[in-house]
Amino acid sequence: MGEPVVHWEIGAKDIGKIQEFYGKLFDWQIESVGFPGYSQVNTGQEGIRGGIMQIKEDIPPYVTFYVAVDDLQAYLDKAEALGGKTVVPPTPIPTIGAFAVFTDPEGHGIGLFQK
Repeated sequence: MGEPVVHWEIGAKDIGKIQEFYGKLFDWQIESVGFPGYSQVNTGQEGIRGGIMQIKEDIPPYVTFYVAVDDLQAYLDKAEALGGKTVVPPTPIPTIGAFAVFTDPEGHGIGLFQK
């Protein structure tokens, strides 16, 4: 069985505008989670929760998803062996876990999450 998608994220230049847009469009409940510039999105009973992040000026807007894995570095190494590129190395998220981001051979950003 494959590794599950557990989270998604939208990187926004104007977090307030994007929160309002998706909140009204899909009736999503969006709330601050205590991390500056980051909000959690509850998509409903059956949906995967996600987040909206305020990005810095030098980062382009993006949409990505996160896959749960048991070893971030092992999956980054595997992605690179298959033609991908590490963008964000394993990075702790206090009290939650850790994440990393790579791009696939076409440049799509994909996140990894480890508890």
